[in-house]
Amino acid sequence: MVWRVSGRGMGYETDQEFILARFETDVLVIGSGIAGMWSALRASADQRVLMVTKREVQESNTRYAQGGIAAVWSDTDDVEAHMRDTHVAGGGLCRTDAVDVTVREGPSRVRELISSGAEFTRRSDDPTSYDLHQEGGHSHRRILHADDWTGQEVVRALHEACAEASGLTVLSDHIAVDLITESWLARRAGGLPPARDRVLGAYVMDCETGEVHAIVAKAVILATGGAGKVYRYTTNPPIASGDGLAMAWRAGAGLANLEFVQFHPTCLYHPKASSFLISEALRGEGGRLLLPDGTRFMERYDERRELAPRDVVARAIDAEIKRLGLSSVLLDMTHLTRETLQAKFPNIMERLDALGLDMATTPIPVVPAAHYMCGGVRVDLNARAEGIDGLYAVGEVACTGLHGANRLASNSLLEGLVFAHRAVEHIQSSAPTKDASPELPVWDEGTATDSDELVVVEHVWEEVRTLMWNYVGIVRSERRLHRARRRLELIREEVHHYYWDFKLTSDLIELRNLVDVAAAIVECALRRRESRGLHYTLDFPKADPRFVRDTVIRRRL
Repeated sequence: MVWRVSGRGMGYETDQEFILARFETDVLVIGSGIAGMWSALRASADQRVLMVTKREVQESNTRYAQGGIAAVWSDTDDVEAHMRDTHVAGGGLCRTDAVDVTVREGPSRVRELISSGAEFTRRSDDPTSYDLHQEGGHSHRRILHADDWTGQEVVRALHEACAEASGLTVLSDHIAVDLITESWLARRAGGLPPARDRVLGAYVMDCETGEVHAIVAKAVILATGGAGKVYRYTTNPPIASGDGLAMAWRAGAGLANLEFVQFHPTCLYHPKASSFLISEALRGEGGRLLLPDGTRFMERYDERRELAPRDVVARAIDAEIKRLGLSSVLLDMTHLTRETLQAKFPNIMERLDALGLDMATTPIPVVPAAHYMCGGVRVDLNARAEGIDGLYAVGEVACTGLHGANRLASNSLLEGLVFAHRAVEHIQSSAPTKDASPELPVWDEGTATDSDELVVVEHVWEEVRTLMWNYVGIVRSERRLHRARRRLELIREEVHHYYWDFKLTSDLIELRNLVDVAAAIVECALRRRESRGLHYTLDFPKADPRFVRDTVIRRRL
């Protein structure tokens, strides 16, 4: 088979090709955000690593992160305060041990990131010190940032570091289709599954040719990010279709807490712009949320006003929009000078200026939008997926327990670094003793034909995203959730037939994943009969101590 390493991937001057009878690797990393690249970079020091990404390497949710990385950095801050802020934001559902290791190990991981080339903004009055932002839910200034486009700087630094890693091969424009496990092989052969399942690799499709190949791996790290695209309005890029979540669920891994979908309070509302996030750091610098008549409203919802955690602010904005029939509310930054805004938020200023909006003189129209998944593949402190040996999940695709019922701002990039590091350490210390290079069956497309109904995929896609926004959004009810479940059952059956009748395309793979994740979110939401953190239901508006536990679902194989 011919494997193409795209020139858009790791800095090659032209597309590279190499021919192998089969592809084997020690570690297969699926995804290329901060968690994926950090995993690949660390693992490649002493192992063969293959990183698969369905677009170019630099394209990920990480790339669009504006705020920064939360870490205890100044002498006036301390670990206990960061842990306390994380627990408060998490609504009583954070795992104490996950919070502890993330906050304590975080500063060391950030220093390593800086050593790898990441450059963060320094103070204008003291270039030897970093400029630290404060965001909602944080009691101290502890957010390291690169102006207002931190993710772009992190991606740049890690991409350059990965390009120099001799043990790392990258396949861009390749999308993972499904994980391959011992249980799957046993069922395929008509035998009994093993007592403990193990991942053996994955099927991966070349997005340009449509060919599907099996990749053998001793360990697989899912770093595929979240599933913001399951909602009609999202801050996420188009790639966020829940691929890792769906693949892990189909393989039998446990998923947890998918009902907790974080809606960012402030996404730009403008007919010529979609998915553009207005950083929480603006509210950290004194930004005020206003109604069209100039009335400030957050004080009616929380004493912390604009600096309340994201779930509180998003619900407040949603309530005001519905109460008054508004299209958006306003974020006012006119208390700062143009010079100050330009210095602190140059990228946001540039984008708004291009749209004819001057935030130095005019408030910004904003609405909530789906932003971050607090649940995911259930993992332990070494990022090991529950139920499948050799499978790891890091970054947004994982449920480590750090975020609980609501993520504290800027804890996500930190979590990606910490758990990617721990996953690689565990892989290095626990290599399998038995043969991890089995003969995997070639991909069998059966009687599948080329589809002449591609418009169906687009229509179903829009139906799912609209359904999720209307019925499984910021405010939910039992009635809406049951409607969503019934409709998704019909859609899944339709997509299932379409998936097996026609040859694979990347759009079809993503649609299949999107529908599986949507159904999983609804199932988790129906099981949590209370309101906590990001999950708010009209039928159970109060928190219930009986639900201080994870919502765990697993596919029956």
